[in-house]
Order: sequence, then C-alpha cells, then structure tokens
Amino acid sequence: MTTIKGPAVFLAQFIGDKAPFNSLDAICEWAAGLGFKGIQVPTNDPRFIDLQKAAESKTYADELVGKVGSYGLEITELSTHLQGQLVAVNPAYDLAFDAFAPDQYKNNPKARQEWAVQQLMYAAKASKNLSLNAHATFSGSLLWHMFHPWPQRPEGLVDAGFTELARRWMPILNEFDNCGVDVCYEIHPGEDLFDGITYEMFLEKVNNHPRACLLYDPSHFVLQQLDYIQYIDFYHERIKAFHVKDSEFNPTGKQGAFGGYQSWANRAGRYRSPGDGQVDFGTIFSKLAQYDFKGWAVMEWECSIKDAQVGAEEGAEFIKNHIIKVTDRAFDDFASSGGGDVEFNNKILGL
Repeated sequence: MTTIKGPAVFLAQFIGDKAPFNSLDAICEWAAGLGFKGIQVPTNDPRFIDLQKAAESKTYADELVGKVGSYGLEITELSTHLQGQLVAVNPAYDLAFDAFAPDQYKNNPKARQEWAVQQLMYAAKASKNLSLNAHATFSGSLLWHMFHPWPQRPEGLVDAGFTELARRWMPILNEFDNCGVDVCYEIHPGEDLFDGITYEMFLEKVNNHPRACLLYDPSHFVLQQLDYIQYIDFYHERIKAFHVKDSEFNPTGKQGAFGGYQSWANRAGRYRSPGDGQVDFGTIFSKLAQYDFKGWAVMEWECSIKDAQVGAEEGAEFIKNHIIKVTDRAFDDFASSGGGDVEFNNKILGL
C-alpha cells in the first residue's frame, strides 16, 4: 500500500485578477502558507503556464518545476478541463462553450475543436517534460442533451455518439501513451462520461486503452445518487487522480436531482466545502489506501455558501487529517506462528 500524497489544491477556482491569485509566484506562496504541498494547474491562463512552451521546451518546464519547488510545492497534474470539453460539443451548446476558446476560434466549431485537440497534444508533452504521470480533463459531449429519453432516442444514436467521441479521443490517448501519461477523465454531469456505465461504453469504444483513466470526484456521484464507495471497488485500477470535493443532496417535495433551474445555493443537490457535505471521506481515503492509490488528494473548492479563503484554509487541514499513513507491517505480527515453508504447513494440516 502507498500513503496518498497531499494536501494539494486545484488552482482553477482561485485564479483571478487580484493578488495573491494573479500570478504563479503569488498563488504558490499563498498555497504553501496554508499548508498545501501540491498544486493542480489549469492550462488556459498563460500567467500560470505557457502550455505550448512547456510542451516544446524542457528548459522552460524545468524552470517551472523549480519555481513551484522554491515554495515547497509540487505540480500534481496539469488540467485541460475547458479544452477537453471542446473536443466534443453538440451544436446546441456552441454559443455557450465558445467562451472556453480564444476569440479567433469562436463562431467556428471546426477550428475550435482543432485548437482543443492541439491543446491536449501539448498537454501530453508538457506533462512528460514536467515528469508528471497523470493529467486531468473532461471528455466533452455530443449526447448530453439526450440523457433523459424524451422524446425517444433514435435507435443507434447513443452508439453513434460514443463511436464518434472515441474517434476524436484515440489520437489524443495515443499521444499521452507515447508520453507515458494517464488521461484522467473527471466523470461529470454535462460530459458524455458522467457515470460508470458511460465510462465503460467509452472504454469499449477506445479498445480499453490503457491511458483512458479516471479522476475520482465523489461530489458528482452524491448528486446522482450513485454509490461512490462501490465505484472505487469497480474502477480502482483506473483511478489515477482524486478531487476532494464535498456535496449534499436534500430532496424535497418540490425539487430533486434535476434542481428546478435554481441557483446552486437553492438546489437540492449542491457542492460544499470539504467536510460540510455528506461525502464519507473517511471511507474513501481508506478504500484508496487499500487499493494502493499512488496519486494526490487535491482539494477542489466549489461551494455556494462558504468563503473561498476559509474553504481553502479548512480544506488543507481536512485533507491532511484524512490521509492515512499506511502500515509497513501486519498488526498481528506479534502473534506470528513462524514457519511458512511447505513442510511446516503440511504438519499443521496433519499431512
């Protein structure tokens, strides 16, 4: 077994225009000051990383590692959540998701997708140059608007959607394989990979590609009423990244899982700061340790109630207190009966 690394923090929800959230140096100093040991870095803001340069220059990548390391931190993973979303976009969402792309690619879905794919290719090489072995992203979606079958889904539509999604991702997965890096899809509402079944459907279409792995975030499963503990039993061999994010689901006679178009604060299912929701993190950390998870515990702060700074302060301590330093010996070694060779065992069996 391996002791999980951490605590770490996903920077995406903290980056902004004011100090200490507007430069890599300042945000590293902030994170280290709160007790974090790692940072998961989004790749869509050049103030924090020049993704293409990190892919093409080992020198730049080494300098980046050195800068982060000077604050006592490590880069845990790079993230291309926004770019990954743009690998597959149904036309119904074109206008909304244009916000994720540079201006020159807006109103041009083909060019936007090509840009997104190139971003993923850069991310593979950049991860290699940064000596990382996992990468966080979204799958994108062609089918999300059809998740509830009304009107009836046409025969073969879902299969066609996953076939196309796999076609788009196979070259990316192969590039990550060439670079020795796992692609960790965050299983998430709005993506075609939103639960275990949809992940398995995708996995079949990419021929069980060894790099098609998982970012485990239990908060999304509470909102779906999916057994997030058994999920680890099913998919632990593919879980290569981990978001520590909490959530709660409190249905009423007026509102359930679909949320009634309400704001996050007024939904039956909503995200919370670590420790404020319903997720059983004690069991999760135990399960991941049992299954020898070798990655980082990364706090993702998303809460419509608590202040972000307070959430970060509490989150670092929360993760630290949940990480299990795994044992290097059996608890009952003191009562060992010795032996263990064939002759000794046969004597015990009366043979």
